[in-house]
Amino acid sequence: MSTSLDTKVIGKLAEILDKNNLSGIEYEDESCHITLSRNIQVQTSTIAPVVAPQIQHDPAPVAVTQTPATTPTPSIEEDYNNSVNTVKSPMVGVVYLSPDPNSANYVKVGDSIKEGDIVCLIEAMKTFNPVKAHKSGTVSKILVEGGDPVEFGEPLVVIE
Repeated sequence: MSTSLDTKVIGKLAEILDKNNLSGIEYEDESCHITLSRNIQVQTSTIAPVVAPQIQHDPAPVAVTQTPATTPTPSIEEDYNNSVNTVKSPMVGVVYLSPDPNSANYVKVGDSIKEGDIVCLIEAMKTFNPVKAHKSGTVSKILVEGGDPVEFGEPLVVIE
């Protein structure tokens, strides 16, 4: 497998990915398999559901017994998955909070950051991809540890 061929193929695939506004592209031949993907942010709007008014009826008397309420604890992912304040993983890979093991983390709780600042790296296919803040604010939570495997769309950092 030739390195110059791989570089040319990767460059051409990246060009096709960008030109056609694709979220991912794959190429395979007898000597290599290349997958490129990127995170495309789509703005959505939420429409509040219409609720029909409820009619009150006089209820029949019922004996009430108190039992302790048990509510399931929502997972971290459920808490932050739909939050506009959450930086999410743009791909599957391994997350790193610093550029190398001897360096300080890109961000820590309480840091004030600007849109576009790097908050972590995701390693995928031996390539380190910077994950950037989508808004300015203060880091309120870091939801992953360095070296954790992450899925596409998994919450990583919360910016308030």
